[in-house]
Amino acid sequence: MRPILLALLVAVAAPASAEASQLLDRNARGVQLEVDRSGRALVTYRVGGRVRRVLAWGALNAVAPGAGVPQVAFRLDYSGGWGTWRRPVWKTFRNACRPYAGPPLAWLVTACTAPDGTHWALQSWQRLLPNYGGTATPSEAAWELRLSHWRGPLPVLAVHVDWAYRRYDHLFGSLTYLGTPVFGFRATRQGAPLDRFGRNVYVDTLDSAYGPGWRRENSFLTHRGTGGFCYGFYPHGDHPPGKGVRYRATAIGPGATPDVTWEGAAPGPYDAELDRRLADVLRETLAGDALCRPV
Repeated sequence: MRPILLALLVAVAAPASAEASQLLDRNARGVQLEVDRSGRALVTYRVGGRVRRVLAWGALNAVAPGAGVPQVAFRLDYSGGWGTWRRPVWKTFRNACRPYAGPPLAWLVTACTAPDGTHWALQSWQRLLPNYGGTATPSEAAWELRLSHWRGPLPVLAVHVDWAYRRYDHLFGSLTYLGTPVFGFRATRQGAPLDRFGRNVYVDTLDSAYGPGWRRENSFLTHRGTGGFCYGFYPHGDHPPGKGVRYRATAIGPGATPDVTWEGAAPGPYDAELDRRLADVLRETLAGDALCRPV
C-alpha cells in the first residue's frame, strides 16, 4: 500500500509501570462480584491460597481527554472495609446486583447490572506479554484482574487491515469513546502513559513465525488528538515479520469503562484495488494524524 511514516517510532512495548486505574490484582481465582444499593462493589477472590476482598466505589464511565483535567478513578479499599469503616463491611454487605444485561465483553470473568441500571464487570487478560512472541516470565504472563463501571455505549476500538510496501501486513485504526478520541498528554520515550488518559493498544498474532497459537506482537500508544494508530508487521531487528493468519488488538478502556478488543483475519495476498479503497479509509479515519498517512 504505502510506507507509514514514523510508525516504528511509536510501536514499542508498554512497561509494567504503565498507568492502569482499573487494575485490582493478578492471577486471581474464584472471583466473585457483588454490588450494594449505595453503589459500592465488593470483589472477593483468592491469590496464593489467600482470600482477598476489595471494596471499590466512586467511578463511572470516563471524561474526555483534557490537559490538567482529572480522569475518573475508583477508590479502592483492600482491607475489605476495615480501613474505611469501623467494622468489616464484607460481613454485612448486601448484594443487590442483578444478572448482567449489558453488551458482550471480551475477557469477561463476571459482570452484573446494578439497581440504578449501571453495569459492573471484571475482565482478565495478559497485558504484559513480551513483544515478538518472546517467552514470558511469570510476572509478564500474569492475568490482570480489571474492574469497570459504566452505563451506555462501550469504547470503540476500530481496526482495519491492509498492506504496507505491498508485501507486509499492516493495520490502522482508532480508539474512541462516545465519539471522542482516547489519548494521553504525557508518556515515556518507551511508550508508557504518564497520565490517566493515555492508552496503549496491545496487538497479538495467531499462528505466526513465532509459533502456534496467539503470541504478542507489539504494543503502542494511541496518538494525541486523534486516538489513532498504525502498525506494520515488518522485520524488527533479528525478529521475523509477525505475519499471522489472524490478528487481535486489546485496549484498556478510558476511565472506568471496560477493556475492548478487535479480532480479524489477515488481509491475504496483495490486492491493489482494495488497497486503494483502504487508503481512502485511512485518510478519513486518521485525518490530521501526521504519524499515519498515505505517502
